[in-house]
Amino acid sequence: MSELLRCVVVDPADPQSGRPAVVVWLHGLGASGHDFEPIVPHLGLPWVRFVFPHAPQRPVTINGGMVMPSWYDITHLGAGGQNESHIAETSSNVEALIARERESVAAERIVLAGFSQGGAIALWVGLRYAERLAGLMILSSYEMFPERRQERSLENRSTPILFGHGLHDPMVPVDRGRAAHEGVASRERDTRWLEYPMGHEVCQPEIADIAAWLRERLPASPDLALFDSE
Repeated sequence: MSELLRCVVVDPADPQSGRPAVVVWLHGLGASGHDFEPIVPHLGLPWVRFVFPHAPQRPVTINGGMVMPSWYDITHLGAGGQNESHIAETSSNVEALIARERESVAAERIVLAGFSQGGAIALWVGLRYAERLAGLMILSSYEMFPERRQERSLENRSTPILFGHGLHDPMVPVDRGRAAHEGVASRERDTRWLEYPMGHEVCQPEIADIAAWLRERLPASPDLALFDSE
């Protein structure tokens, strides 16, 4: 059963400056919804509401069973190391959160984003979501269970996706990020791969690129043709 996740919410700084929009942004393993809150003022999107949910506390096998904020348990690094029942539970909870935001904005004015473990969930949920979203933003992350790509929804077959990754990432090697990008790239979809000379983090150039991409996907006065069905 889905439940509404606890969240840090940053309401629009100037809601009259543009058409309402939402970014739902999932943090990485062991972090919290406060993790990316300080970035908001640097993005220059005063008409956008930012929602940063907190992951539930759970034991994480790969970290010796330590209890920490985690979207799912990880039993080992690499393919198949993610707990599928936790993924299903988290997916349901993220969809419930999107449904709450849908009460005030259209799905096509919502971007789903995530960093590291949160990025893996954002990609998983976004590709399966039943309504077309404005875009997906996947940072320093990877694709879970690529053999299950047939589960993707028709509604999000062409949803734009931004990938950002550090070339020196010791936690999620850049090759895993590239593989995720290549796995979802198609002629129908605007996918962008951006890499930076950094580790498992974000940097100022990446923040600037994120801001530019979000302004494309959630413009103050959107061109509705962007959202025409194909």
